[in-house]
Amino acid sequence: MKAELAWLFARRRMGLRPGLERIRALLERLGHPERRFAPVLVAGTNGKGSTARALAAILTASGRKTGLFLSPHLTRYAERFLVDGREIAEDALLARVRELRPHVEATGATFFEASAALAFHHFAEEGVEVGVLEVGLGGRLDATNAADPVLSLVTAIGYDHTAFLGETLTQIAGEKAGIFRPGVPAFTSATGEALSALLAHAREKGTPLEPVRPEFVVARRSGIRFGLDGRVYDAPLLGRHQGENLALAVRAARALGADEAAIRTGLLRLENPGRLERLGPYLLDGAHNAEGARALARALADHFPDEAKVLVFASSRDKDHRGMARALKGLFRAVYLTRYPGERSADPRTLLPLFENAHVVEDPHAALAAARRAHPGALVVVAGSLYLLGEVRPRILEEVGAHAAGVQG
Repeated sequence: MKAELAWLFARRRMGLRPGLERIRALLERLGHPERRFAPVLVAGTNGKGSTARALAAILTASGRKTGLFLSPHLTRYAERFLVDGREIAEDALLARVRELRPHVEATGATFFEASAALAFHHFAEEGVEVGVLEVGLGGRLDATNAADPVLSLVTAIGYDHTAFLGETLTQIAGEKAGIFRPGVPAFTSATGEALSALLAHAREKGTPLEPVRPEFVVARRSGIRFGLDGRVYDAPLLGRHQGENLALAVRAARALGADEAAIRTGLLRLENPGRLERLGPYLLDGAHNAEGARALARALADHFPDEAKVLVFASSRDKDHRGMARALKGLFRAVYLTRYPGERSADPRTLLPLFENAHVVEDPHAALAAARRAHPGALVVVAGSLYLLGEVRPRILEEVGAHAAGVQG
């Protein structure tokens, strides 16, 4: 790892420190780059990355120079910072980190705060018109919330990061509602208790909040079709739950002035690495909580009903392993429990009692090989953590690419 990134990544040891004081001080030292483009904040428990990607793709198709800030990354840190769908170049990234370093150290900013400031600075310097910002944790105290949005989105809300956000959906929704601003439009795909809480916070703040739901969602072999406001749209994403995310992105894009041609073009160009991503015999999905696991289970039933399946699974220690295991029960011939590099990974041996026909293979690459060897022809589902996907995806891409090259040759 380059020295600049090694310095930045060392700040992860500071842990989570919710609050806006440090990021605001950092942005002031940088001349407030977040004021040089129009920010859109995307919060939620599940689907915020997909929604953010879809909205950015549509805005780019509409001809507006668009920045996209995502977290976490799968393989490369540069994946977090995109302008019109292109990652920041390595030399530019390192230069930005060097530029920010004295200000980060002076303010005591955390890793994520520094990353958010880097995104704002990069977008401002690149002349971005709209910056779509995926909220990291919650909303109210998240570093992205130091930017004043022209539009706020909240995707589905579920139980995650409860130690920081609260034990109930009402409490969690209250944290997400922290991105609302008086008089600034907001849209949400949340339902039930979470939606009621969001509506209450919106009324209190004077935020015009509109719930958005697709009229229908149909799973197709190569993606989904969904309806919104009497119009029908296609997208190359798997999983009916993506209909909710894409409907939210479409409604937001319209509010920002995108026309129908740009919406359709953006949706058809949409890529979503690590979210129900089919790569040869593998299906990669970053499902990292119970709701994400339930969405994965529904997608497997919709898109791969007749295929034999095995699961390679790793998760972080603080996740709802029992809820995820319950959602995935009975879907797989075998489960290979593993771990991703890093101290946050759960010990796979502690997960063993939760899964049927489960085996522990500590190394994730060895776990993939074991699954393929023991179950030739089966769909190998890799899930439980984006960190797991980030570890194995590069080698899977090499394997699939080499196979394709061999077939063509």
